[in-house]
Amino acid sequence: VQLQASGGGLVQAGGSRRLSCAASGRRISTWPVGWFRQPPGKEREFVAAINWNGDLTYYSDSVKGRFTISRDDAKNTVYLQMNFLKPEDTAVYLCAADQNAYSGGRHLTQRETYDYWGQGTQVTVSS
Repeated sequence: VQLQASGGGLVQAGGSRRLSCAASGRRISTWPVGWFRQPPGKEREFVAAINWNGDLTYYSDSVKGRFTISRDDAKNTVYLQMNFLKPEDTAVYLCAADQNAYSGGRHLTQRETYDYWGQGTQVTVSS
């Protein structure tokens, strides 16, 4: 399976952006999906995750209340709606899929859980 993240760009602080993670090669409707980000010069960090049917979502404390993860299985795509963006949200955003079908739980916040990664999309928030 291939994952393609898109929707990044330059946005002013306080603005919004929606990222998409489109899967190809197989359907991912039974797979959990996560979003991670890597700020310049820093480690990759967890942002948000959604379980296979969307009943469970997880967020890092830094984005909780501002970001929303969702999925559209008809389009084989997972979204990350980002509102009230801050300069510290500047990073390359990557999506990842866990081939352990139907799973859910706090392990979805860990990088090691995921089997497939997309290439990432740059989000730059100006002050």
